[in-house]
Amino acid sequence: MLLPERKKELDALCRKLRAELIRLLYKTQSGHPGGSLSVCEILTVLYFEKANTGRGEERDRILLSKGHAAPMLYLILAEKGFFPKEELETLRHIDTRLQGHPCMNHTPGVELTSGPLGMGLSAGLGMALGLKLDQNPATVYVVLGDGELNEGTVWEACMSAAKFNAGNLIAIVDRNHVQLDGAEEEIMPMPHLEARFRAFGLDVFSCDGHDIAALCSAIDAAQAAPGPSVILAETVKGKGVSFMEGKNIWHGRPIDRESFTAALRELEG
Repeated sequence: MLLPERKKELDALCRKLRAELIRLLYKTQSGHPGGSLSVCEILTVLYFEKANTGRGEERDRILLSKGHAAPMLYLILAEKGFFPKEELETLRHIDTRLQGHPCMNHTPGVELTSGPLGMGLSAGLGMALGLKLDQNPATVYVVLGDGELNEGTVWEACMSAAKFNAGNLIAIVDRNHVQLDGAEEEIMPMPHLEARFRAFGLDVFSCDGHDIAALCSAIDAAQAAPGPSVILAETVKGKGVSFMEGKNIWHGRPIDRESFTAALRELEG
């Protein structure tokens, strides 16, 4: 059970990370603010509370399949000490280790190169099955976007995960209901997601993806499930900045001076 004081600490960390994200993307004039803001609590809970993020072979693997949210991942990896915080200012620069999407061959702490949506769950399943063969107790967590669920490879991975009983595989869907080009309902409706995942053989849990305690409880339940599982974490694209919330234009839009000032006023005021 998450203690109230610990919840306050993690909530405060999320507020700090959101403000740092806005500063970073404003300075870079590039990146993806909307999806980075929506996934903040999910990644924070994994890296700072639930997953074993050590450097050994028994570490848990956290895969950011929705690779466009790399800026939030980099902020968290720097906070965890995988690389110096000063390096964050090289985001998307020539020859940087912090590319626009995560690269496992260059960036410390990145477990999977991602960017082409729909690939992360398949890669995570392969890792999970390999860990089982090695009798390694590690868990593989795969963080997906809900727009990414339009990809057929996601559902092929679900079928295979159920068939091979990958109980050490947990998918977490950042369910913010908005894609690059518009709302999910406009682009490709995905109703009855709980029933869909269950039909493919996964255990399904749902929670508020911005509630630290609810996320922790959902992950505990998924860890206790005998087979592969998925957590549908209800979130808001652009969470924390009112004029970005729920707006697809902030999927990958550069932050201008006026928006930068207004966003920081909300996040830090």
